[in-house]
Amino acid sequence: MGRYRFETDDHVLFRKSLRKFLEKEAIPQYESWEKKRLIPVSFWKRLGEMGFLCPHVEEKYGGLGLDFSFSVIIGEELERVGASLTGVGLHNDIVVPYIESFGTDEQKARWLPGCITADFITAIAMTEPGVGSDLANVQTTAVKEGDHYVVNGQKTFITNGINSNLVLVVVKTDANAEKKHRGISLLMIEEGTPGFTKGRKLDKVGMHAQDTAELFFEDCRVPAANLIGTEGKGFSYLMEKLQQERLVVALAAQTASEDMLDMTLEYVKSRYAFGKPIGSFQNTQFKLAEIATKVELGKAFLESLIEDHIAGKDVVSKVSMAKYWLTETAQEISAECMQLHGGYGYMEEYKIARRYRDIPVASIYAGTNEIMKVIIAKNMGL
Repeated sequence: MGRYRFETDDHVLFRKSLRKFLEKEAIPQYESWEKKRLIPVSFWKRLGEMGFLCPHVEEKYGGLGLDFSFSVIIGEELERVGASLTGVGLHNDIVVPYIESFGTDEQKARWLPGCITADFITAIAMTEPGVGSDLANVQTTAVKEGDHYVVNGQKTFITNGINSNLVLVVVKTDANAEKKHRGISLLMIEEGTPGFTKGRKLDKVGMHAQDTAELFFEDCRVPAANLIGTEGKGFSYLMEKLQQERLVVALAAQTASEDMLDMTLEYVKSRYAFGKPIGSFQNTQFKLAEIATKVELGKAFLESLIEDHIAGKDVVSKVSMAKYWLTETAQEISAECMQLHGGYGYMEEYKIARRYRDIPVASIYAGTNEIMKVIIAKNMGL
């Protein structure tokens, strides 16, 4: 029996195989990755060897041709290990789909096989130092010169920024477009392209093993053949794909909440105070009853969204609701679960401490939660 209504025996076996792999290859190493502030490329390669990178890609490019439901399982199992593995989900479910949906046959043949083996590790460069969620106002320019674009600008907070060698960059190809969003395009830029340099690995409050970096483009000459889709259509492509990106974030938040509930239940049953388990105190029972209720509500809502998304339905408003509510709920649960762990909850050796510091950024990335509320309100006719 699977976790979701849509799970078949194939899903159950896939999850079992992935969990066994992570128990051997990731969990014992995770703490050292956090201390080193980086997940090694060798782990990415092992994921690829086992078929856990981009399983949705067509078989002719080396993929398994599976639907998004298998990505859900990968996302959950990686998040159970720790939030620093979020870069794998970004590669699988956020960046590579742009190549699949909008790339030419030549681009697919050039990049997709390497994305499956981790010869290519991807990133998407949207955010700039002066531009956050307002994507129509990006300042990085790409000027057409013959069969190249000359790119100038800077990006920051780029997930997979250090390990990536294939970056989807949001650029402005028409600075004079009457409507700003019509001047936005997407360019794929490979590491080693002259004029493309990586800055420092950013030191974050949480998600320590997940590499986040600054990227710089100075007279960077990118082949015009690396344009993804049609020039000037980049903004609409981004809007089309952000539904899945935000669903992936909501899924991670829900998984983190379930993980925190499980670990806290286990802790309060085994930790004693005043001669009896902490779990026997009414305050503890009420807190955990509240948390369990929020977790169940989140799971039911998320399951319906996943099913609708797989069916190809437009659930932008509901995904925006899930992204904002589940990330904020996870943050509340992390604080309550840390409190129930007492002083031990503040120790790095306890997973709840990592959860507490890792979760807050989820309300910021993939569009801030304030932007989610703007989208919801707009779709309500306000």
